[in-house]
Amino acid sequence: MSLVRLNIKGISYSQTQNGAYALILNEVGGERKLPIVIGAFEAQSIAIALEKEIKPPRPLTHDLFKNFSDRFAIVVKQVIIHKLVDGVFYSSLICERDGIEEIIDARTSDAIALALRFDAPIFTYKNILDKAGIYLKAEEKQREQDEKEEEEIIEEELLKEEIELKSDDSTDYKKMSLEELKEMLAQAVSHEDYEKAARLRDEISKRK
Repeated sequence: MSLVRLNIKGISYSQTQNGAYALILNEVGGERKLPIVIGAFEAQSIAIALEKEIKPPRPLTHDLFKNFSDRFAIVVKQVIIHKLVDGVFYSSLICERDGIEEIIDARTSDAIALALRFDAPIFTYKNILDKAGIYLKAEEKQREQDEKEEEEIIEEELLKEEIELKSDDSTDYKKMSLEELKEMLAQAVSHEDYEKAARLRDEISKRK
C-alpha cells in the first residue's frame, strides 16, 4: 500500500464540548485533511513543539523522551499512522540505533508529538486517508463553504469522543490588554499550567 505524507495544519478546539481537541493533518501534494481527536495534554505538548514560543521550565514527558533518546543515540526516523479501527488511529514509530531499525507502537498523539521533536516525517496509508480524510475543493469561490464544512466535520469528530479534561473559561481574556495576557502567560508557564498557557497563547495570537 502506498504511503501519503502529512503535515500538521494545527489544533482545533471544540466550541461545544469542553476539553476536546482535534489535531488537523494536511495531505502533502493534495487537498484532504485528516482530523484526529486528542487529549488536552497531548494538544498542549504538540502546540508547544509547533509554536516554540512557550519554554517549559522543566521538560515535558515528550521532551524527556527526546532527551533520553538523544543520550542513547536513538533516532525516530518517521511516524506511520497505519491503522484505523472504530474511529481510533493506530501509529508506529520507526526508530534506529546503531544501524538497527525497530518499530514501536504508539498512540497517534504521542507519535506526532515525538515526530515534531525529532523533525521526523509523518505518513499514513492511502486507504486510511480515503476513508477518514476530509476533501476540500480548490476553487477560490468555494473556500469559505469548504472551511465551514471542515469545521462542522471536525466538530462532529470531537463530539464522538467523551474526554473529561480540565476546562478553562477564556471569555475574560478578551477584556484584557496584550500586556496583561503576556504576563499571565509567563505566570502560567512558570507554574507549569500548560493548558492555560495554550489558551493564553491562542488569544495573544489573535491580537497579532
